[in-house]
Amino acid sequence: MSNTNWIDALSADDLPTDDVLGVVVAGRDIALYTVGEAIYATDNICTHGQARLCDGFLDGHEIECPLHQGKFDVRDGQPTCAPVTEALRSYPVKVDGKRVYLQID
Repeated sequence: MSNTNWIDALSADDLPTDDVLGVVVAGRDIALYTVGEAIYATDNICTHGQARLCDGFLDGHEIECPLHQGKFDVRDGQPTCAPVTEALRSYPVKVDGKRVYLQID
């Protein structure tokens, strides 16, 4: 089993409400999503084309890619709409105080 660490990503105050934000954490381009009180994290680059998902449209638990309108479930990165067929990598998220942490191996 790989060793994983929690990495400080940003202040929870910097997250938009019910929207998506692109950040770089540990050298990775990450999309952070807020849906209600929950926070989710996936890779920020669509698996179908070289588009940043933080430039897409968040509707509930689905992010729509701005390039070809494929969709992913932000909770687990699974594709929900063609043309995407390959899942995004998703990352565990925790909030401690006012800081948001990601678990990246």
